[in-house]
Amino acid sequence: MVATQSRNEHVEEAPRANVMGRVEWVLLICLSILWGGSFFFSKVALDDLPPFTIVLGRVGLAALALNLILLALGQRMPRDARRWRAFTAMGVLNNLIPFSLIFWGQTQIASSLASILNATTPLFTVLLAHLLTADERLTANKAAGVVLGIVGVTLMIGLEALRGLSADVIAQLAVIGAALSYGFAGIYGRRFRGVPPLVTATGQVTATAVMMVPVSLLVDRPWTLAAPGLDAWGAVFGLALLSTALAYVIYFRILTAAGATNLVLVTFLIPVSALLLGTTILDERLDPRHLLGMGVIALGLAVMDGRLLRWIHAGRATRAARGVAATD
Repeated sequence: MVATQSRNEHVEEAPRANVMGRVEWVLLICLSILWGGSFFFSKVALDDLPPFTIVLGRVGLAALALNLILLALGQRMPRDARRWRAFTAMGVLNNLIPFSLIFWGQTQIASSLASILNATTPLFTVLLAHLLTADERLTANKAAGVVLGIVGVTLMIGLEALRGLSADVIAQLAVIGAALSYGFAGIYGRRFRGVPPLVTATGQVTATAVMMVPVSLLVDRPWTLAAPGLDAWGAVFGLALLSTALAYVIYFRILTAAGATNLVLVTFLIPVSALLLGTTILDERLDPRHLLGMGVIALGLAVMDGRLLRWIHAGRATRAARGVAATD
């Protein structure tokens, strides 16, 4: 039985269309809210804790929570070595590398600039998907949508954030490296189709937690640090339970249904979610540039999704048909 399953898992799936339905759009918005909060949580935690220790706390607590949920639901993690090698690789690409680079980058550059640089994730993902997959090819719509999305994020956060591009180049390259790693993770994660999203999320964060233990101990030496305050603890728990455990269950659900290039649209929505949370909860002011940026992002998403253009073409075809009928 195991041998048969192993052989079947190596069989390539036939290319299939990856589309965003209503459920996937709702889940994408929820994911953007969860990940939008991660920039806030990480900034609070970085006041008391070094980057690698925050990464360990984030994935360690998330792994504990997800494993407990699996036990409560009566599910079990796979035990075969091949599957755990895949979980480990996904953990490196989707957690260990990007979390570490972004958290370290935020100690050197503003979060707003980090958000803009992180918004290049869809660009990398679209290009990688074109090169490495058969069913997520680069199209004019995708390319235009990515460009519009990056422009919209830049307008919304503010062009003044780009003034920091001349300084702290290493930190900026670190955040861009995280975006590239996320792009590879989106492509690699396609192999988990057929695996329950909860199992995939649990496997990758558990593997990451195991890898982060020696990294944190060797680099940060957390036993030498002062005890973090309640705000830092709350931020780490928020990162772990909301922005990681819950977020990754949604992440793999969308990835399975809609593919990598559709999934990374969330990168454009994260700043929008963070801004809307700030205006509704923290009473922050909404400027005209925010509305302009959101409008450009919405246009980019519509272009990438393709439905808007299809509706426009369908409307033109209908009007043309009516015109021909009228002349007859």
